[in-house]
Amino acid sequence: MRNMSFMLTAEQVRNRTKTVTRRLGWWFLKPGDRVMACVKCQGIPKGGTIEKICEIEIVSARKERLQDITQIEVAMEGFPQLSRIGFMEMFTREMKCCYGDYVNRIEFRYVD
Repeated sequence: MRNMSFMLTAEQVRNRTKTVTRRLGWWFLKPGDRVMACVKCQGIPKGGTIEKICEIEIVSARKERLQDITQIEVAMEGFPQLSRIGFMEMFTREMKCCYGDYVNRIEFRYVD
């Protein structure tokens, strides 16, 4: 099972308030795939371990422009307190991309 990092949203995943994530990659995902949500997957120091949060199952994945995000989608990302623009500013700053860039919108469910 592949590990997917949720370093910026680990708390939202732990609280299960996040059901959508946007990525610049992961284009191979398809409905039914399962991945392990982790705090951090890369840059783990020698002897360190990956902190697993939970298993998730992909519901859907599709290509869309970041700028097409709606306020409802911002809440599904785990940021109900942010505006659309606030979310896009945070995303582009952290991911080093632009509003018009295509992202992979991945919807998932938690596996109990």
